[in-house]
Amino acid sequence: MNLEITSEPDPADENKIIAETRSFNLKCMPDDVKPLCVFDRLADGQIIGGLTGKTFWNYLDVSFLWVAEAYRNQGRATAILEAAENEAVARGCEHVLLDTYSFQALGFYTRLGYVEFGTLDYYAGDHTRHFLRKNLR
Repeated sequence: MNLEITSEPDPADENKIIAETRSFNLKCMPDDVKPLCVFDRLADGQIIGGLTGKTFWNYLDVSFLWVAEAYRNQGRATAILEAAENEAVARGCEHVLLDTYSFQALGFYTRLGYVEFGTLDYYAGDHTRHFLRKNLR
């Protein structure tokens, strides 16, 4: 065995692992992974909020949701997330999966109908990572 540990992998090496894992998964699941992004822009095109994620296997998997501090508490995050959920339903998704940290937006997500199904403690010493889901049906 010749193990290499690196924090600066060759992109080709990293892509090899990803491609082989996906190839294995496709033997059991359909290849329907599709990026889904929602951007909230000012009239000049400046992004002041948005969501990144992907849809696959009947799920919307949310990676990041952000709104610039000056535009928070105006319903923008709710509108962004609802737009993503609506697009996910149009793509055939039935569920949403996301996570948030204890210093982020747990209350926001639970108010929108998300249900916590797991936690991991001790991030950076005293923070918790919360895993949430929501049924879109």
